[in-house]
Amino acid sequence: MRCEYNDGLKVNYSGSLQITKGSEVNVYMKEGFIPANIRDELDAATRSNDCGDMRKVAETVTETVGNRACIHEWQK
Repeated sequence: MRCEYNDGLKVNYSGSLQITKGSEVNVYMKEGFIPANIRDELDAATRSNDCGDMRKVAETVTETVGNRACIHEWQK
């Protein structure tokens, strides 16, 4: 599911999650590394095709990991 908002925020969820907003926000989470609670919310927003809910999830993610993150492998 892809959502674009008037303020430039873009959310793309197709297993992996990408959140961008110009040069301010750039977050990527590979499919197997998205926490279960976030994945559940993403899946629910996708099922209902609700970009409002998708935005809420994107805000939760950026509040948790910050505006710049690339999560694609386990940290030791």
